Amino acid sequence: MTLSAFVDALAEQPFRVEEATISEIHAAMRAGNLTCHDLVQQYLNRIDAYDKRGPAVNAIITINPKALVHADELDAEFARHGLTGPLHCIPVIVKDNFNTAGLETTAGSLALAGTIPPNDSFQVRKIREAGAIVLVKSNLSEFASSGVESVSSRLPGYTKNPYALDRVTAGSSGGTAAAVAANFGAVGLGSDTEDSIRGPSSHTSLVGIRSTMGLTSRSGIVPLDLDRDIGGPMARTVADAVAIFDVIAGPDPDDPVTMASRDKLPSGGYAQFLRVDGLRGARIGVLRYVMDPRTADPEVVQVFDRAVADLKAHGAIVVDPVSIPELETTPNVYTKGEALVWTRCSPFKYQLHDYLALLGPHASVHDVDEIVRSGKFHPSIEWLLRAAQESPRAPHDDPACEPVQEEYHEVRRLLTRTLDGQKLDALVYPSWNNPPRLIGDLNTPDGENSGRFAPVAGFPSVTVPMGYAREVLPLGLELVGMPWSEPTLFRLAYAYEQATKHRRPPATTPPLTTALP
Repeated sequence: MTLSAFVDALAEQPFRVEEATISEIHAAMRAGNLTCHDLVQQYLNRIDAYDKRGPAVNAIITINPKALVHADELDAEFARHGLTGPLHCIPVIVKDNFNTAGLETTAGSLALAGTIPPNDSFQVRKIREAGAIVLVKSNLSEFASSGVESVSSRLPGYTKNPYALDRVTAGSSGGTAAAVAANFGAVGLGSDTEDSIRGPSSHTSLVGIRSTMGLTSRSGIVPLDLDRDIGGPMARTVADAVAIFDVIAGPDPDDPVTMASRDKLPSGGYAQFLRVDGLRGARIGVLRYVMDPRTADPEVVQVFDRAVADLKAHGAIVVDPVSIPELETTPNVYTKGEALVWTRCSPFKYQLHDYLALLGPHASVHDVDEIVRSGKFHPSIEWLLRAAQESPRAPHDDPACEPVQEEYHEVRRLLTRTLDGQKLDALVYPSWNNPPRLIGDLNTPDGENSGRFAPVAGFPSVTVPMGYAREVLPLGLELVGMPWSEPTLFRLAYAYEQATKHRRPPATTPPLTTALP
């Protein structure tokens, strides 16, 4: 066969969505090898085959019934004008706590079933304006309340980890994580209060981004604790996660904290910082103390040691270890357990009430008391609802909240001192000290590290795949930096990803051999 015949034969092969990136999807469309309709149909076929059947990953709450209609509209636009935006026809998995016009938004709670917001959340609106299709709404831990498992009253059963179906996806964005990892869509949106973007990303070999507080909007996302809530991308590659980030970052008048970002957005966007040599000369500090030798899995420690060696091998100046004595001897308020924090100071009751009030007649319930009376919630969140009911005052009027805020401020001070004092570009540590736990296991150590620094301080953080334990259980490397240091973190994460290429698709959801109707 001649070279030209070989190239022609390749061009005739059907486009495969498995592990396809945004740039590959758009290149295929430009080449005439892929329509938006066919792309969306392939993802729908995979959802049909694998979400409730076969491995039954159980990640999807709602499929957008108009997804193919939107695809046909985008095909017509493409025929006239080419790509309509940077996310033209990119099917997105959206966590079910993001308001999505025309689709239920329930935060995983039966109490909110039937709630259809009249408007999109800011981030959903931005991706749609960029040409994306909201393909599905994904499962989560109810009201995004757990960082260790994804189970809700809205969808019976747990969301399973596609890498090992008896394992958790972590929480709360576990549905988005499982769906993106299993190639049910191109990319996803999740929310992160403790570790809920980065934790599930680590457990499913994805890239997860938590921004600086104020760089991405929370308006239209069901709140849990606005002092720490963030919405952001989850993707199979750093480049795809940053492509989403470029679209959603920036000021939103409906979320006043984002006004601080007006002069922080880089001219030309964030993708310009993705360099394969991005580790060269970077100063990276290793927070070894987070790996408690009494509970950390030895294999996780070995994989992390290899990751540190890879950072060095590709040009980073590694400071190992970095010590923060005050945090080593006195854990911050958030590492003492979120149930304790919300028992002392619970904003959930008041912030959820405000969110539901904005929905007006579109809300199926109006406050926490109605949810409790309905009984339509998963038993795992009863503690959260009871703590909210007993909260006597809104956080800004509650003296019990002052110590919490003081401890947040202290973590910010200590991280700033460490990063600035040692001229570090980032701190690194394992996203989890232990592999994904068995579903239903809440007794063995989970080893979650993602909630210890970035959410408390409001600093940015990125998780990127660093390998596997037991050969199949994904592990993540976490990088945290100073506020507004996203360009640096993206550069480091991309260079590490390109040097190591740890991401591989899960074996339980292979390419389909035959098309489904």
